[in-house]
Amino acid sequence: MHAYRTHKCNDLRASDAGQTVKIAGWVHRKRDHGGLLFLDLRDHYGLTQVVINNDNPLFEAVEKLKLENVISVTGKVVERTDETKNSKLPTGEIEVKLEAYELLSAPVTDMLPLQVNSDEPYGEDVRLKYRFLDLRREVLHRNIVLRCDVISSLRRRMLEQGFREFQTPILTASSPEGARDYLVPSRVHPGQFYALPQAPQQFKQLLMMSGFDRYFQIAPCFRDEDARADRSPGEFYQLDIEMSFVTQDDVFAAIEPVMYDVFEEFSGFTGTKWDVSKPPFVRIPYDESMLKYGNDKPDLRNPLVIADVTEVFARPDVEFKAFKTMIEKGGVVRAIRAPAVFDKPRSFFDKLNSWAQGEGAPGLGYIIFESEGGNNGTAAGGGKGPIAKFVPAEAQAELRRLCGIETGDALFFICDLPAKAAPFAGLARTKIGEEMDVIEKNIFKFCWIVDFPMFEINDRTGKLDFSHNPFSMPQGGLEALEKQDPLTIKAYQYDIVCNGVELSSGAIRNHLPEVMEKAFAIAGHPKEILQEKFGGMYNAFKFGAPPHGGCAPGVDRIVMLLANEPNIREVIAFPMNQQAQDLLMGAPSKVDAQQLKDVHIKLDLPKTQVKAAS
Repeated sequence: MHAYRTHKCNDLRASDAGQTVKIAGWVHRKRDHGGLLFLDLRDHYGLTQVVINNDNPLFEAVEKLKLENVISVTGKVVERTDETKNSKLPTGEIEVKLEAYELLSAPVTDMLPLQVNSDEPYGEDVRLKYRFLDLRREVLHRNIVLRCDVISSLRRRMLEQGFREFQTPILTASSPEGARDYLVPSRVHPGQFYALPQAPQQFKQLLMMSGFDRYFQIAPCFRDEDARADRSPGEFYQLDIEMSFVTQDDVFAAIEPVMYDVFEEFSGFTGTKWDVSKPPFVRIPYDESMLKYGNDKPDLRNPLVIADVTEVFARPDVEFKAFKTMIEKGGVVRAIRAPAVFDKPRSFFDKLNSWAQGEGAPGLGYIIFESEGGNNGTAAGGGKGPIAKFVPAEAQAELRRLCGIETGDALFFICDLPAKAAPFAGLARTKIGEEMDVIEKNIFKFCWIVDFPMFEINDRTGKLDFSHNPFSMPQGGLEALEKQDPLTIKAYQYDIVCNGVELSSGAIRNHLPEVMEKAFAIAGHPKEILQEKFGGMYNAFKFGAPPHGGCAPGVDRIVMLLANEPNIREVIAFPMNQQAQDLLMGAPSKVDAQQLKDVHIKLDLPKTQVKAAS
């Protein structure tokens, strides 16, 4: 017999009754029924119930076993009686009657920092410090297995489409690609640094210039960014993709079946089968998305949309001064139609108004279109509410037309400068949808956001900057760069979004040196900077580059959606905390003086840290 096990803890069935077997794992639960002791033994695969009677000479020793002791058990498989069978457990028809056991390992303390067999919530610091215990818990353990299975599925589907997997460098050059780099000092080149790649962007384009046609990689990416619910600090993984001689439509045609098939394959992971929107996915221009949904990652499960009603409140006969004053400053008015809410209690509207004030807005004005006009205390246009009396009948009729209002609907209003109105309207759309309980459940809804602006005004510097990916091809090519207002130029850039989560950015790449030079010049980067920061790729363009494009769906976010987890750290085996600390391994950590000397570095710490260290 094997030293530790002949079967795993999920293997045994009623057909195995009578066999003598050996199983091994952790003591998951103990139940003492007087003269009868039950142990649930757990391994990676599942649970098996072990039973021992008090007439067994090993009873006293087994009774002393603690939770999370690692043991192997030898015994006979016995079919349970009908009334004791557990239909919720794959091994619920049997139990193993203990004949011998071996203690393989035991915790050094009886008091575990967290209970493995419990769903009791613990603080994140405790969970991350003792992640090896946290990972034994059923939900998190299943999430990590799901992650493995999703990655295997992605690989298989990419290979089936003729893609080949390539590895790209981890130590590379620092380049301005949108986030802070992690720097690695060079020992043999004093004063010089490698950088960990923010993404394999330049390398995958170089592969296309090297004559390879379809590349993919489950790629690690490193960015010194703050944590948030759908972004882990430090590192993340993406399904990195690049293709030669393709248009935007070709990229979509390659990626959509992969996304659909993977989500369909694992759509029942939570125990409830979710629907998945089928290809071709909806395509929404960036400008339309910002207007209708208030952001560039719309959650299409929410049927509410935003409309521009600035022209109505700019009318001479509309007397609502708060909006008029903002419109005169260049502001806009956005409206969100809430169907059939006329019978909602006053508290429904007051709650939304209070929410808006909590978000820093003056409130959330509204009109309820309760009738066609003039009845039951409504304004002449049929509306009532805080704003209705300032909006005469003709203006209310125009609101009805612009927003598709039916009797019984309400309109909620947001008024601000365009840069602030769009995101706040997006938040309001989500909040109103939640309060109305109209957001679809148990469905994954995909869309593409397309036609991103090539350039934007940098909020910090006030100068023109790239709005998305600097290596993108502008729509209209060199002619557009030379003749159009830069802020009107669109690019062949796109994002894939699912349920309000951006899964991927991508673009058809700029493969012409002269177009690249002009685009970077518009963004304030002269040719010398282009040569210095992106010299390898820029020079490769000069030797003949194919038209190419790709994208990079985020693996962590895909798994987060499939597991229906609100926090991305629930689908990463060993994540950092929100302060970018690895509490299990103690990173980042101090290094000794010799290590610093080897890489020619002297510390110049902030004064607060110097005082703390002393």
